[in-house]
Amino acid sequence: MSRYEQQLATALDALDRAFASEEPFPVSGCTYCYGDEGLAELSGPLDLITDDLLSAVAAKVPSHWDDFPRLYRRLAPRIVRSAVTGRLHVDENLIASRLVAAEWTTWDAPLAGALHDVWAAWWHATLRSRPGPVSVRDTLSLITVATGALRPWLDIWTATCTDAQLADFIDDVLVEYEITELHMGFYDEYDASAELLSWLLTEMRDRADDARLDEPYLLSHLRPGTDARR
Repeated sequence: MSRYEQQLATALDALDRAFASEEPFPVSGCTYCYGDEGLAELSGPLDLITDDLLSAVAAKVPSHWDDFPRLYRRLAPRIVRSAVTGRLHVDENLIASRLVAAEWTTWDAPLAGALHDVWAAWWHATLRSRPGPVSVRDTLSLITVATGALRPWLDIWTATCTDAQLADFIDDVLVEYEITELHMGFYDEYDASAELLSWLLTEMRDRADDARLDEPYLLSHLRPGTDARR
């Protein structure tokens, strides 16, 4: 295990400890989807909730639950750990959207802080592993939508000496020029086009061995006044 993978494991363990104070509570909601048995399971010990039920709850819309923020907060350590390790069979973009709906940034400081530490550790580990359990694009999308900001994560990548993931990432976002209209989030909440294209064509151009980045079509989409380094 690399140093960065160890830091991620440490951050996930710290997340578990931070949320340990979240006690079980009587969960109520859509009995058509889950029934009394499922609601009873969600109302019990966290470690006894099955992976299948966890994945189902992680994906459902907030209106399924009478107290969605509290339920998602209680399940957050298991949902996030499963998502980070690639074991949660739910679109990563959807997890970000649900966390935003649960207003995770307003949770008590130790909880929100532990989650942010996971985002940072996960991003550092992702940039230095190839391939990882979750693609670099999906990882970037989740943490961008969850935190409402792309630039801090791009700055970390710029400062990272290794580009193990760069070629795959560029190949992903350049398919049919998707990068010119690239939105992140399950509901396309975050328009990443301008920030990401500018970053690739300026700060990262010398590190990317991909002639497609010099195509006039892409250069024409740069913000006015931005110089692309060729």
